Amino acid sequence: MRSRSRLTRERKTITAMIALYCRERHASGRELCAQCAALADYAAERLEKCPFGDEKPTCAKCPVHCYKPACRAQVQEVMRFAGPRLLLRRPVLSIRHLLAERKAAPELPRRQKPAALSRKP
Repeated sequence: MRSRSRLTRERKTITAMIALYCRERHASGRELCAQCAALADYAAERLEKCPFGDEKPTCAKCPVHCYKPACRAQVQEVMRFAGPRLLLRRPVLSIRHLLAERKAAPELPRRQKPAALSRKP
């Protein structure tokens, strides 16, 4: 039985990665620096708007690139740094993320046309 949704786990994973990155690279304490806090907020916002919903694949397997190029580069840097280190600090979270990476990405859900546009005269 799954107690957490996929999006909740993704949010927790990216938050943990950003926190680890900020602590190590920016020498911050418990609080995130302004730049990392903005990145964490942006990542949470993008997760909320994910078209896949609870069937969301990991970002590496996702066919939709929902991050702005600058933010995407930041997140890639965070993941490269924090990913291997997170395995030691948060093993369950890391292993679940690695297992989710093995799953194929689902097909992108199609947008439905509004009823007014789909009627034929």
